[in-house]
Amino acid sequence: MVLPPSCVRLLSRNFSKMHCFRIAEAVVPEPGDRDNGADGIATGVLGREALVAPESGKQTLKIFDGNDAIRRNQFRLVTVPRLARSQEVLEVALRAYCVIEDARDFELQALPLPSLSGDTQALGKTGLSGPVEEEGSRVSGPQESMPEAWVIRSLPRTQEVLKIYPAWLKVGVAYVSIRVTPQSTAQTVVLEVLPLFGRQVEGPESFQLVEVLMGSKQVQRTVLADEEPLLDRLRDIRQTSVRQVSQTRFYVTESRTVTPHVSLFVGGLPPGLSPQEYSHLLHEAMATKAAVVSVSHVYNSQGAVVLDVACFAEAERLFMLGRDTMVRGRPLSLLVLPDVLHMKLPPDCCPLLVFVNPKSGGLKGRDLLCSFRRLLNPHQVFELTNGGPLPGFHLFSQVPCFRVLVCGGDGTVGWVLGALEEIRHRLACPEPSVAILPLGTGNDLGRVLRWGAGYSGEDPFSVLVSVDEADAVLMDRWTILLDAQEASSTENSVVDTEPPKIVQMSNYCGIGIDAELSLDFHQAREEEPGKFTSRFHNKGVYVRVGLQKISHSRGLHRELRLQVEQQEVELPSIEGLIFINIPSWGSGADLWGSDSDPRFEKPRMDDGLLEVVGVTGVMHMGQVQGGLRSGIRIAQGSYFRVTLLKATPVQVDGEPWVQAPGHMIISAAGPKVHMLRKAKQRPRKVGTTRDARADTSSALEGDPK
Repeated sequence: MVLPPSCVRLLSRNFSKMHCFRIAEAVVPEPGDRDNGADGIATGVLGREALVAPESGKQTLKIFDGNDAIRRNQFRLVTVPRLARSQEVLEVALRAYCVIEDARDFELQALPLPSLSGDTQALGKTGLSGPVEEEGSRVSGPQESMPEAWVIRSLPRTQEVLKIYPAWLKVGVAYVSIRVTPQSTAQTVVLEVLPLFGRQVEGPESFQLVEVLMGSKQVQRTVLADEEPLLDRLRDIRQTSVRQVSQTRFYVTESRTVTPHVSLFVGGLPPGLSPQEYSHLLHEAMATKAAVVSVSHVYNSQGAVVLDVACFAEAERLFMLGRDTMVRGRPLSLLVLPDVLHMKLPPDCCPLLVFVNPKSGGLKGRDLLCSFRRLLNPHQVFELTNGGPLPGFHLFSQVPCFRVLVCGGDGTVGWVLGALEEIRHRLACPEPSVAILPLGTGNDLGRVLRWGAGYSGEDPFSVLVSVDEADAVLMDRWTILLDAQEASSTENSVVDTEPPKIVQMSNYCGIGIDAELSLDFHQAREEEPGKFTSRFHNKGVYVRVGLQKISHSRGLHRELRLQVEQQEVELPSIEGLIFINIPSWGSGADLWGSDSDPRFEKPRMDDGLLEVVGVTGVMHMGQVQGGLRSGIRIAQGSYFRVTLLKATPVQVDGEPWVQAPGHMIISAAGPKVHMLRKAKQRPRKVGTTRDARADTSSALEGDPK
């Protein structure tokens, strides 16, 4: 299910993880992150001690972990007894920075207080060699309450043991350990490790030593010169930060000339333009440089393009500028996309493309977004509020086999299925199977496919296991043509008509009272979105708006006409007309009912037929949802024509609006879609999932790319 890191290439220079992995939300700082905190503020687990004075007989010390921390004025506070021995203070300082190396390889150097605001050349050279109380006695008068400042320094070393990793070279070991001496250079290290990796027959000139710093916000790669002394390099790293060595790895990689290439996805453009028109539009909006920027892919029906940028600086400029750019009144959405090397994918690889709507399910969508990015390759997890489903399908367009997981409500699922329908002809895998993690209020499609009534905090790893074991089933998709037409009894009146449009349907389409309730709920959520963070509250709002309409009567059967298979159908006295494709409506209710009827076939979601049901009002809808009644069976067919005589509320898969008078034509939408239905299985033992996760984690260890 994991998109192999070795099959993903992202050439970037200054793009951070936020840009490369499309992480738009605030990220919780990692333990030991040297970039967290604010200037002059102690950070980490010991930072609370900065708020209170130390106990009698103790003192608080400022501890810096290197020149970088001094320059940023970022330190951590430790409290130690005034009579503590120097070794005890050093061990406390190392623990504050989570340094697990032998304390005998380090020392504390006094840092004069005035130098904290000056340059780092004025660092003190005196090591901590006596009781701390002697150093503290130098501070007197008004400065007596100020903590002393110290910096952790690494002692000179004559040799070290260094792990060298093979990067993406196909070898049988994860890494090799070699001894580095003052005579060791990058070139000699490459010569020494190539035989250990089984690549001795190849010339060392085809390889290079790369230093990779894996910080919490950015991954920095540095190709070391052949003459670079390794021992001096390690000393410089520790001088910058004693923790940086634990965040740094050295890789032997094949030498290659890197040609700048960045793919930028640009959405929010006007639909229906040609590649030349899109290029001209972007040049006017962001002054793109034609020499290094070209349009590689156009999705004109969605109003999106993919730019191929052959200059890192220009890509960075366009990305930063585009976030604040409006084109014809609409904001642009820009994403940095990697290249998927589909030719290198293993034959049995079937990665999972994950879409998450963070606005669904309260904060659960945001939590799932972070969880799936940790469990899978972050490049295969997309946030739908940042560009929609199209960037994900574009990234996977050349993957020969993949599946999709949609985390959201029924509306989100319909959104993704609609995008899949539009881009299907461009995919190497035109019919990927789609699984659902229900985060909405009704979640009717999730119920039918056994994914449950809603996500309630299950382990994300268990969700992935269930997706892997799910069964493939087919489901009909339906196209609804909305053709509003002028309807006026006055000859001289002018009525603004809407242009024809097409919407896709998976679950059901409601006309009348049920769409009116959905519209009232939608408007209430738009006014106060912060209150709609739980399914319980959402259903309570539905009940409230339903009670307000309980005496409502408009005689819907007099305001529309229905044709089924081109035959006029006489409607009974109803307030709502509903076309259903799946045996679940209104949060799990069986609207059609289970009674057999010789006039109709038994409904299935893949039979190419829709069932037409009527409801007489809010009370009837409540009885259906309570299991006391069924709807009024009206018709069953594959082609429907509805004529609206008045403006009427309409909803499709939970998305409501008011439709102007005119025609609605409902018909099958091409090929059926492949869905994943959760397999029936016994509850797993606790140890099974944990052991499987451990095996997966060990298999995925290596260079994160």
